[in-house]
Amino acid sequence: MHKELITFTENIVKNLVKEPDMVSVQEFLGDDDIVLLEIIVHDSDMGAVIGRGGKIAGAIRTMVQAYGYIHNLKRIRINIDSF
Repeated sequence: MHKELITFTENIVKNLVKEPDMVSVQEFLGDDDIVLLEIIVHDSDMGAVIGRGGKIAGAIRTMVQAYGYIHNLKRIRINIDSF
């Protein structure tokens, strides 16, 4: 488990949404040392997390991957979903 990575990602997303208590970030290990992060937000906050044209989601991915690079994590994939 990469608790620092999860906390970092949660802090970014919680500052973007109207319902931060509904944000959940879970980690799954994939093949070949791939870390898969699943970000789940409330349905009403999906627009704020994705952004126009996916720009916010792209920025989140960039920041999380940069954090992973600094901490020697090979590959990080991020999925964003709602409930």
